[in-house]
Amino acid sequence: MRRGLPPYAGPALPAGPGVDSPSGPEVRDHVAMTEVSSLTGRLLVATPALADPNFDRAVVLLLDHDEEGSLGVILNRPTPVGVADILAPWAELAGEPGVVFQGGPVSLDSALGVAVVPGGPSGEGAPSGSGTRTGGAVGGTAGAPPGSTRRGDPQATDTAGGAGPGDEPLGWRRVHGAIGLVDLEAPPELLAAVLGSLRIFAGYAGWGPGQLEDELVEGAWYVVESEPGDVSSPDPEQLWRAVLRRQRNELAMVATYPDDPSLN
Repeated sequence: MRRGLPPYAGPALPAGPGVDSPSGPEVRDHVAMTEVSSLTGRLLVATPALADPNFDRAVVLLLDHDEEGSLGVILNRPTPVGVADILAPWAELAGEPGVVFQGGPVSLDSALGVAVVPGGPSGEGAPSGSGTRTGGAVGGTAGAPPGSTRRGDPQATDTAGGAGPGDEPLGWRRVHGAIGLVDLEAPPELLAAVLGSLRIFAGYAGWGPGQLEDELVEGAWYVVESEPGDVSSPDPEQLWRAVLRRQRNELAMVATYPDDPSLN
């Protein structure tokens, strides 16, 4: 059972194939991370042992993780489809490359926008070299009315004047730190002043209760901290190696793992 659609998401197609855990734990378990109560806002980085082609060298930003399951988007799967081809009003705000990304194998007919608004609780903004314009970036999905929330969501998006508690802009819902979801059915000009480079995703990755935890134990994923620039990396094809390379432990060595192990 997969987690349902995130807020603002449109109607879903029948769910696609789930995540296949590796047949054997060839990579040591990243045990400490399985003890964290919530991984929302962190990155799942596919280990070389993860055999599912849907998630080969994938970097997944977790947008939600609790006892009901987990939901995230793959940050490094650009498609040939331009944002202007499906969401023309938002194309000018989309960062480079200005294409739609495949967020995962589930509900490919739903659109999500994810980005960063500077001045989050931890004070982070769009870092230099992130591919965003001055002002950061925001994120969200199309489908539900502005201000709709799921259990536990901050009631900030119906506040008049474009900001709510914590200075959250109208139509934007914070996910973690400076990262949030934006209602893609809202007028772009509503968010243009605070929006950096918006990234659009088709579909998402979802896990039912306990499924992701099982995969962590089996060695399918590394769990690491996200950075605001990960959302709008201008070179998404290199994101897997870049995220691993910046780790200050043995994971940095995994970045050198060859695409084809037989050539090693």
